[in-house]
Amino acid sequence: MLFFVANATCAEAPRSKGRKPDVWMMPPSDPDGHCLRELFLHPEQWEETRSLINVLGYAIQKLDKQYTDDELRQWLPMVGKWGLQLGLEAGAVKPWGPTGAKTFAAQRPMWERFQALGGKVAALAMDEPLCCVRKDLKKPDEYAVEETAQFIALVRQAWPETRIGDVEPYPFFQRDELTAWIDALQAKLKQMNVRGLDFFRLDVDWNHFTIGNSIYQGNWPDVRKLEQACRQRKLPFSLIYWAADYNRLDRLHLADDATWYVSIMRQGNDYAFVDGAPDEYVIESWVGAPLSVAPETSEWTFTRSVRDFCKRFVKAR
Repeated sequence: MLFFVANATCAEAPRSKGRKPDVWMMPPSDPDGHCLRELFLHPEQWEETRSLINVLGYAIQKLDKQYTDDELRQWLPMVGKWGLQLGLEAGAVKPWGPTGAKTFAAQRPMWERFQALGGKVAALAMDEPLCCVRKDLKKPDEYAVEETAQFIALVRQAWPETRIGDVEPYPFFQRDELTAWIDALQAKLKQMNVRGLDFFRLDVDWNHFTIGNSIYQGNWPDVRKLEQACRQRKLPFSLIYWAADYNRLDRLHLADDATWYVSIMRQGNDYAFVDGAPDEYVIESWVGAPLSVAPETSEWTFTRSVRDFCKRFVKAR
């Protein structure tokens, strides 16, 4: 079981006023990276969407494998010129890198390549280290804390200005498990004299809320309580918005690009209904949809979904 670190109870810290939450846009990367390529080749097709987001995100291995040096040398500097930041999703503890040091060593050449080609990595989201340790490596949670802290320390040393956050799944983990994990990791980093997490990101498989899976129990009010718990700890709460029902509907031959649009709007409505308001919105697709990324004025494209979502849900505090 995940161990618990004592922490003082307090009321939810007030949300910052007068500014909009940050928005990450992470387009589909499969099968061949054509979505990100289209964004750079046709920037005129998503100008309004760019004005509504802060971070253009992508998986580190995909960015490294799918594009040539010539392409990235031309594209990466454009991110800053657009007034955006580059965010990456990367491993911290993985089956192919079972220690923080090994994972860092495997990915460092990728980061250095992007930097040499004009891309500054402003933020790094660690891809579910606790989940990997418990589910894949079958090791205790203390191991996850130790190795994740080591990974963070190495990143902080190499790129001290890069924001680092953790992504974990819900309801695979229950709320008390996640708050205990946050407290344990932050305490370990403090002990190491390393700056703690800059954000905590939740990947909610809200499909379980609909089908009533007896193994994974969860609901949006409980997610809202986790948001409050993060705010109590002065840790920005980040939430992924995605079409959790897409794969199941696809098996029923009911999914198309419209499914993506409708589903993220559904999640937006459901979380707003319980007064949920993350500090950071992440619109991310890994389900192979929608097939078209632009233009933002066409029905069901990815940029259209991001544009409409931001205009509806991302409001100044």
